[in-house]
Amino acid sequence: MVLVNFGEIQIIAMDERISLEAIALYSDKYADKLARSFFEQKEVIRGEEILSLSPVHQVNLFVVGELFKAWKEEIRKLKSPYFDYHHADVQQALHQFMNVLSRHIAMDKAHLLPLLKKAVSTTLLVIFSPYDYYSSVITGPKNMLNRSAFQEELKYLKINKAPLERLLQKLQEEGHEELPGNQAFALLDQILEEVNFTPADVEPFIEQFSKTEKLEPEQFYIKMKQKEPEKKEAEPAPTVTRTVASGEKKNRTTLADNFRKIERIRDTLTINQKFMFTKVLFSGDFELFSKTIEEIDKQTTLQGALQCLEVHVSAWDPESEEYQEFMEILEQRFA
Repeated sequence: MVLVNFGEIQIIAMDERISLEAIALYSDKYADKLARSFFEQKEVIRGEEILSLSPVHQVNLFVVGELFKAWKEEIRKLKSPYFDYHHADVQQALHQFMNVLSRHIAMDKAHLLPLLKKAVSTTLLVIFSPYDYYSSVITGPKNMLNRSAFQEELKYLKINKAPLERLLQKLQEEGHEELPGNQAFALLDQILEEVNFTPADVEPFIEQFSKTEKLEPEQFYIKMKQKEPEKKEAEPAPTVTRTVASGEKKNRTTLADNFRKIERIRDTLTINQKFMFTKVLFSGDFELFSKTIEEIDKQTTLQGALQCLEVHVSAWDPESEEYQEFMEILEQRFA
């Protein structure tokens, strides 16, 4: 893993990408081993035991967070045509009931494991790629940031929390109850430009995780293939003028050679790529970047996608790493 400075922001270098599959594989191993060790002696795990289950405290907090999310979803399902669940007395009674129930948590191994695996993978993302975690929290499955849900999420986050706390403060100051993911992302981008934020040191967490399952961070990153240097020839080859609208692909190894076809670019880009592409290729205009990606994802052919870009391409440097990576992603999308 290589970190580079971009303004005040420290991000993963463009030649590396976080591997969610590798994180999931490690999370499965870690959670299985941790749960097996605990349930050798006990049949159920209780609330106070969850908080000390893993040497990585953040994992334990995320387990509790996931548990309470599931619990609230069950409460929401309590509906009846015969009773007024919105009445103040009923709501107060439900609140008291939840308080009592929260002191009597009891889960067996089968019910704990899914929560534990998700908690481990989320913790690893927070530690090793916090900006990808930010993106997942902000955009969510419906591309909408709900302030109340976001505030609840932050209760269980203890690592690399400062930018999100500032984002919540901004939402409160500006009176936003909900904000489209693109606007929330642009707001976070502004915050990261203003705040001198440095992600937490990963070494203590590597040591803590390794107490249960050896952790080697290199396994979490996909090394992108670099463009091979051009070979010099005795006589220079004639200059060929290329335009994006031509639809012609560069003669190079692409991401499509290494990874399966992607369905939507928007769902594939990491937050690091969003930052880099926005700033280098779209002159810092995040709204323009977002609209362009949305338009590209509606296309059915590479030619159509390239036509969407034609108006913006004149200022791009075809030899830059950002341009090449963006074009490789296009090729993967329409392979």
